[in-house]
Amino acid sequence: MRVRGYLLDTCIVSVWYDETKPKRSQVLAAVKNLAADTPLAISAITLGEIEYGLHIAGGAAHLDHDEYRRWIADKLPRVLDVTNSTCLSYGPLRARLFEKYPPERKSKKLRAEQIVDPTTGEKLGIDENDLWIAAQAVEHNLVLVTHDKMARIRKVARDEFSLAIEDWAAG
Repeated sequence: MRVRGYLLDTCIVSVWYDETKPKRSQVLAAVKNLAADTPLAISAITLGEIEYGLHIAGGAAHLDHDEYRRWIADKLPRVLDVTNSTCLSYGPLRARLFEKYPPERKSKKLRAEQIVDPTTGEKLGIDENDLWIAAQAVEHNLVLVTHDKMARIRKVARDEFSLAIEDWAAG
């Protein structure tokens, strides 16, 4: 099956941009080895994580915020929004994670709030943003490129949803 493109996670975008990151040469090599017409995408969720990082970083001397935003717009013009169809990947993926990695219950009796909201991402051992980004990669048949561990999402998404995941900063 031909790869339809790549969806880059926050950590990969950060390493690709920031010259001070130790794994940058690996990410640059991976990008350079792609065919010129290979689609690269970024999630609106990733853009939100980047904006959050820029705001909490304050005036980091080595990082010009406007320049970073322009660089992202130039290198990653395809932005994936979370849509109604994203939910069709997210729901089954999260349900399978809940089935495979149920939260430990200290008591056999359930409280009413546990029935309404049985688990959070933290109790599942996942990051909700990572799960939404993985769902977008499944939805669009893209390879998810991340340096995050996300072991549970990796296992379920790869084995049961045929999501390919690569780490361009490994090694």
